[in-house]
Amino acid sequence: MGAKNFTEIGLPAARRHLFLCVGPDCCSADDGQKSWEHLKASLKSCPVPMMRTKAACLRLCSEGPWLVVYPEGVWYAQVTPERFDRIRREHLEGGIPVKEWVRAVQPLGG
Repeated sequence: MGAKNFTEIGLPAARRHLFLCVGPDCCSADDGQKSWEHLKASLKSCPVPMMRTKAACLRLCSEGPWLVVYPEGVWYAQVTPERFDRIRREHLEGGIPVKEWVRAVQPLGG
């Protein structure tokens, strides 16, 4: 059974919200699922509290899996488990996006 309230899902402590598109249009469903499972496992030991959401489509139908990091609005393409490890270290924990994989930066509302 899933969480029932905002506290149980970690919302009050969250510093970022990650959305990962797992395909099947932007990438194979298998590649998307591998990245999702790795992201979930990796965030369990991350010192920065984060929310995560799996998506079936972020409306970009190539170069997936796509990862969007809010509140910054950073869009990453081709997020493999190995790439996610670097994104986690440098951006999610260190605060500096991995420029060579950033396709767009668009915070909501600005």
